[in-house]
Amino acid sequence: MARTNGKTEYQEQEMDVEHELPPSDGSEDQPSPTTEQAQGERVSEVEKLRAERDLLVDRMARMQAEFDNARKRAQREQQDYRDYALTDTVKTLIPVMDSFDRALQSSPEKSEFHLGVELIHKQLLDALTKIGVQPVKAKGQQFDPRFHEAIEMVDTEDAKDNEVIDELQRGYKLKDRLLRPAMVRVARNGKH
Repeated sequence: MARTNGKTEYQEQEMDVEHELPPSDGSEDQPSPTTEQAQGERVSEVEKLRAERDLLVDRMARMQAEFDNARKRAQREQQDYRDYALTDTVKTLIPVMDSFDRALQSSPEKSEFHLGVELIHKQLLDALTKIGVQPVKAKGQQFDPRFHEAIEMVDTEDAKDNEVIDELQRGYKLKDRLLRPAMVRVARNGKH
């Protein structure tokens, strides 16, 4: 911008505009009806924008919560898959454990064969325990239909009512999931 007499052209133009303004008659102190209407419209528009903003913020928060829930659900499903991926493999080994149990029950106690089978049985049981397989407690426990399958009810006074008195086939769990219930005989005693 060119300078004339120490003032820029812009400053000179501002001075020219000030000279062209009509003189004030004091009516500017009182807002005109059109000014109040314009302010009312602006306030209404601001309120409308605030409401729209609040709605969008709420929707964003809900979407974030849904995303977090979906992420947590996916992590939980992956963890369950890792924890229970062995289920089918362990189920194929359970009959082998049954065979070992039968072999140990049928052989004489102190034979070398019995000791060898007992050692292999213990090794297999230890390996299964390391991956989270546990036998279901049965004999001497109260009958629990979640873990026991009653094969027979036996009338007896030697045990409490609904107490497991004999385990016919051992049940197994993988961590907290039941793989197979224990097949049991249950006492029926009307006195206890």
